[in-house]
Amino acid sequence: MDAVQIALIVIPLLIVQYGLVLYALYDLFQEDRRVRGNNKILWALIVFFATGIGPLVYLFGGRDESRGVETLTARSGPSSSITRILAAWPVLAKTDTPAIVTSGLGKRYSRGIVALDNLTLNVPSGSIFGFLGPNGAGKTTTLRLLAGLATASSGTASVAGIASGATDGRLARNIGYLDQDPRFYAWMRGRELLELVGQLHGLQGAELRQRVGEVLEIVGLTEAGHRKIGGYSGGMRQRLGIGQALLNRPQVLFLDEPVSSLDPEGRRDVLEIVSRLRGIATVFMSTHILNDVERVCDRVAILNLGHLVVQGPIDELLDSYAQPIYEIEPEPQQPDSVERLAGLLRGQPWVQDIQLTPDTVRVFVRDPRVAGPAILPLVASSGVAIARYERARPSLEDVFLRLVAESAVPVAPPVTVPAWGLDGRGRR
Repeated sequence: MDAVQIALIVIPLLIVQYGLVLYALYDLFQEDRRVRGNNKILWALIVFFATGIGPLVYLFGGRDESRGVETLTARSGPSSSITRILAAWPVLAKTDTPAIVTSGLGKRYSRGIVALDNLTLNVPSGSIFGFLGPNGAGKTTTLRLLAGLATASSGTASVAGIASGATDGRLARNIGYLDQDPRFYAWMRGRELLELVGQLHGLQGAELRQRVGEVLEIVGLTEAGHRKIGGYSGGMRQRLGIGQALLNRPQVLFLDEPVSSLDPEGRRDVLEIVSRLRGIATVFMSTHILNDVERVCDRVAILNLGHLVVQGPIDELLDSYAQPIYEIEPEPQQPDSVERLAGLLRGQPWVQDIQLTPDTVRVFVRDPRVAGPAILPLVASSGVAIARYERARPSLEDVFLRLVAESAVPVAPPVTVPAWGLDGRGRR
């Protein structure tokens, strides 16, 4: 075998060998790469000095792909580091100009289907605005119109001073959007997705890496950022969706059911993040969980059947629309006495409604000045022994259910076809 033949065998082997070394070292020092033993220097020495087999040992035995599994359910809730991160974000200038304004906004589809009709809203800058309504009320349609993802059939809307139908890219640069059911590429890693979104917003280099790291910390996915999205739980994908919506530090953040797939701990963390954004961004979020709205929102609007029912500060709505409620908690095992009490209460002119639950009797009254002194004598005459009696604080749920019921379109009674003139099969 001459020198040429030896070279033809040895040179490709050396290229493959040192190529593996370089690739292994490149992979080893990736920012999100984890290794067994958490000692990258040791693995670098193994790769470099054991050039024949070291890269293969590292690539097949040293990389720790299983570390992310235990982080799939890990929670990194809001902390002092998140406070520090958000403190560096630009604060919205104080202004009386609303962040979101709509006037007569409407959306109609073919065959006369009206998804939204004549919506007029004013959302103050820097507020956290709750957008409420039953399924099919038009909430998602409204969010898509405001975010420029759909075209209105009538009316106008502006977000951060920009027309929602603008096509010059200014709207996209100033808003963040979380869809109700976020879908991502399962083969991408969480960090890769955020880097892609950052690049679409024009971020590059050190600024992009810093912004991605901050967002992962905010949404509690720092440890799971190197995992493939296909292995994420539903709650983790929701967190990732919030993260991509925050990446460009938007002036207005649209959240469509942001806590729909989170467990109670995850809901708590996300709501705390949302509350920390007050004054930093205007948050416009739709949700079915009314307790969450009472916890974080300044103002709300209630939508039903595509029509705006009411909007305003939560405290004002409670004062204006909530009915006075008295709660009576009877001692256990008194079903006959409780029924007798309910019958006595229903016969009073100042009683609006009675709700019986396994534990309480809720009395909705028209005039608390009359009802307060009159309830206890009725309880005594019914023979019910009570464990608790108090005037309950009306909740947003009480207001919501009342206003939605009052704004519902009456259902036409079914048409009854007379039996005569039809044969046995229902034909004329």
